[in-house]
Amino acid sequence: MADLYIGLVGPLPPPSGGMANQTRQLAQLLRSEGVYVEVVQVNTPYSPRWVGRLRGVRALFRLFPYLGRLWRTAGRASLFHVMANSGWSWHLFTVPAVWIGAMRGVPVIVNYRGGEAEAFFRTSFRWVRPTLKRAAAIIVPSSFLAEVFRSRRIDVQIIPNIIDIQKFKASKNKPQEKQHILITRNLEPIYDIGTALRAFRRVSALFPGARLTVCGSGPELGRLEAMCDELDISTAVVFTGTVDNNRMAELYQSSSAMINPSLVDNMPISVLEALASGVPVVSTNVGGIPHLVKQGDTALLVAPGDDEGMADAVISILRDRGLAEHLVREGLDEVQQYTWPMVRRKLLEKYQSVLRNAAPSTGEQDVT
Repeated sequence: MADLYIGLVGPLPPPSGGMANQTRQLAQLLRSEGVYVEVVQVNTPYSPRWVGRLRGVRALFRLFPYLGRLWRTAGRASLFHVMANSGWSWHLFTVPAVWIGAMRGVPVIVNYRGGEAEAFFRTSFRWVRPTLKRAAAIIVPSSFLAEVFRSRRIDVQIIPNIIDIQKFKASKNKPQEKQHILITRNLEPIYDIGTALRAFRRVSALFPGARLTVCGSGPELGRLEAMCDELDISTAVVFTGTVDNNRMAELYQSSSAMINPSLVDNMPISVLEALASGVPVVSTNVGGIPHLVKQGDTALLVAPGDDEGMADAVISILRDRGLAEHLVREGLDEVQQYTWPMVRRKLLEKYQSVLRNAAPSTGEQDVT
């Protein structure tokens, strides 16, 4: 693989997040295989920094340097691997990468990861389709997203996300703290942290020593802190802000349950991290979650917005040691399919297949 040169297009931490962490981890793992990887970062810091305060125009200060980096990297790369999302991220970052790749004869693999794909395609597919036609291949991390694409007769291959089980692993020496609940989602409306706070109030009524740690940053912080005051749980809830991966691994190991309260989701890395860390998971059953975990075996699933059901699920884990141990055991088995040795073969074979089959000029794929 020493002759393979990948232009990896995607975000990098900070801030930490599922896609940013996956981009960084993939770059490191490919380099460990002898692949030359050049990361084209889509979320580079604004220059000058004060531009970041100018809503509406700040995107241009990031876009034009990004286009230049894409063009230069395309002159060196064997292929582009593009970490793609829905909405404006698709239009601003994925579309230029695919079309510059086509212009410069570089085949492009679109690695689509947006949990809001169905809603995005429903309103914007006529704009998305021409770019998909130019991709040499499309890969997705879940059967949930595969169904969204295949319903529009778009051929995709499922290549799962990667979880680092050397970092995120069940603790053998450090006991989990009883009644420590963890949330690892950003403070944004689609993650519905408010429902989890209401659920935690119910939990703390039965377990007065329970505490909740919320890891993430976002625009909802002020509202959620005020909500904690209203619910009279402020002394038991900690908002940590953004947490790096090493600290995150420690928090998982100290937790007795993890809540994922999302309203929209695909295949959250945070759920995989919890499973790998031996932490029982309570999640809403939205989007790709039921494709990722199985109710009663690898997680407990509840309806979105159901704080009572969410609280009951957490309470059952805290009360029933047998249930908690079953979820941990099944979760640890399930997460093995997301390790690098399992994902590596599929991904490298896809790279080689694209390089063999892509047309010299466009690498165009048949999307009907």
